[in-house]
Amino acid sequence: MNLEEKTVVVTGGAGFLGRAVLEGLAERGAGTIVVPRKAEYDLVHEEAADRLYRDHDPDVVLHLAAEVGGIGANRDNPGRYFYANMAMSLHLIERARIHIESGRDFKFVQVGTICAYPKFTPVPFREEELWNGYPEETNAPYGIAKKAAMVMLDGYARQYGLRSAYLLPVNLYGPYDNFHLHSSHVIPALIRKCVTAIDDGKDFIECWGTGSASREFLYVDDCAEGILRAAETLDEPTPVNLGTCMEITIRELVELIARLTGFEGEIRWDATKPDGQPRRCLDTSRAAEMFDWKASVGFEDGLRQTIDWFRANREDIETAEATG
Repeated sequence: MNLEEKTVVVTGGAGFLGRAVLEGLAERGAGTIVVPRKAEYDLVHEEAADRLYRDHDPDVVLHLAAEVGGIGANRDNPGRYFYANMAMSLHLIERARIHIESGRDFKFVQVGTICAYPKFTPVPFREEELWNGYPEETNAPYGIAKKAAMVMLDGYARQYGLRSAYLLPVNLYGPYDNFHLHSSHVIPALIRKCVTAIDDGKDFIECWGTGSASREFLYVDDCAEGILRAAETLDEPTPVNLGTCMEITIRELVELIARLTGFEGEIRWDATKPDGQPRRCLDTSRAAEMFDWKASVGFEDGLRQTIDWFRANREDIETAEATG
């Protein structure tokens, strides 16, 4: 599908990943880009999804919206995260079925999560392993809700001919990320801890877990490009990983961010807090084969850009938090 002059709905388009996707759509000459806001279209409710399709008659829906956070937020909200994420996909995909009854050309792209992978998936994660075990317990409700959307898309492709794509991005980072200490993911949380410690004259920071777990991280602009290439190229919800094939332990990550921010104090580990999934590193050969995609931003370069952005916007972030 050529996205030029198309009407594209981007759920979650006002968010971190959405911002990068909107830039990519503009570069591709998309005709009308619709970013539904929760105040007008709360997609957890069926009526809102129906109204979204009626109001905008999209050619493409890129479903990026999610309710999710770091380990602490996932642990505090397992029921909400399952319900909200399952409900949004359920209503949007069912309404897509109705939308194509007229025979129109249409594409649905679902952004999933690597939290859907089993807790002890062999590294590097290959898409064939998705069903070979239960996810890490902290992330399971969110991960399973997202994986259920893939099953729904597969069923709708076979029964109704709904064209779709399903993507599994690794942990994202970059400018405009969520830097709230409770709901943020690991990179923005660590950047904020280090920068704040430097500015406040603290001689230590505290980190959750043991530091032994490993992760992989993808710069947000690279992920956006993968999503748009999938929208243009794929027609079936075959799961496709988006990542860098670079694994780093949390301990190494903390040390790297401390060095790049200039924090020279002590790093204290709270082993009473969970590490999360033991390892994460993706095999991204399927993305390269299916739509010629691979990550292009180097990890240290991406971290420097993210750190610089946070320092430039820290005052605004803290003011927004203070005012609710």
